[in-house]
Amino acid sequence: MHVLLRAHDILLRLTGRDDLIESILTLLAAATALWFVGAYYLRGKDLSAFDAPESEARQRFSVGDRLNDEHRAVIATLAGINQAMKGVPRAERLARLRTHMDNLFASQPLAARFIPVDAGGVPAEWVIAPGADSARRTLYLHGGAYIFGSPRSHRVITSRLSEISGGAVLAIDYRLMPEYPRMAGIEDSRCAYRWMLEYGPDGAGHADVVYVAGDSAGGNLALSLIAWVRDQGLRAPNAVVALSPATDSSLSGPSIMKNLATDAMLGPLFKPLLQMPRSLLLWSVRIRNRMKPGNPLISPIFGDLSNLPPLLVQASEVEMLLDDSLRYVNKAVAAGTQARLQTWNHVVHVWHLFDPALTEARQAFEEIRKFLAEHSKGEPV
Repeated sequence: MHVLLRAHDILLRLTGRDDLIESILTLLAAATALWFVGAYYLRGKDLSAFDAPESEARQRFSVGDRLNDEHRAVIATLAGINQAMKGVPRAERLARLRTHMDNLFASQPLAARFIPVDAGGVPAEWVIAPGADSARRTLYLHGGAYIFGSPRSHRVITSRLSEISGGAVLAIDYRLMPEYPRMAGIEDSRCAYRWMLEYGPDGAGHADVVYVAGDSAGGNLALSLIAWVRDQGLRAPNAVVALSPATDSSLSGPSIMKNLATDAMLGPLFKPLLQMPRSLLLWSVRIRNRMKPGNPLISPIFGDLSNLPPLLVQASEVEMLLDDSLRYVNKAVAAGTQARLQTWNHVVHVWHLFDPALTEARQAFEEIRKFLAEHSKGEPV
């Protein structure tokens, strides 16, 4: 009897162990499948051919070899944002961040007028500097990781653009995630562009000169938009300006990791995410955006970059998205598009927000002014 009980006990243990082994093998198989799909299906084409750091299309700027007091003041402002978010319940964090960003530069005096408008169903505002010509129009797409930001948060930039372009700026309040899918913001930018071609601050009227500009996530929307405009056969912008744009949602650029510690704006935001395995990160991008990371709709660098309008891209040499700009410009030039990359050392992601206190912001806007002046001769053929 004792022998029979002993044999029964051993059998139960072996059976339980087999089930455990089977479960482990099943999990390993699932993990391997996820890794394989993430590595080959979601990653997108290899872009390393466009990594050349120096070319005739690139200009470098610097005001010194080290951080100065202006840089440290900017970094302190960004640290204040992180401090303001501490202790905020997770459920309230996004709403608090949106409010904080909208008011961050609210005390800065601006000469432009801000006029609310319905841009073909998209809420927006006209930004009009003194003396601006309403027939000269710029569509501006704000940044904010697709989840925050608004025309109000970026008035420092839009008011300067109105001034240096000599025209009105249409800053749109496109729909944000997670309340809306990623495609909603893309559709809003398209709708607003069509509307702006025919309507200005004074009402119906054809635009003589048209520009498109955007920063970070808005730079991504701007570059996605101009490819669509080309493919639709619409009137092309005279020129396009992208400030620290996100061009590659597969996050393949070496600077994503290389500049993680030096990017005072994006580093604290993305550091927890980048601790995930690459395949899981790609899956999260796929699920969040409801499309593959390499889809040109959200990763303009994977699209056809030929026959695009003249393009100026500006980026920081210490930001995580540096290679997004570098690779995009190199690929655009290889495709025959007139593109130029300008980079500054020591500055933060979209440092233009700190104009006029930051020397590099004043320099960047002067370069933008000269670029727009090169391409201001009326409607392109």
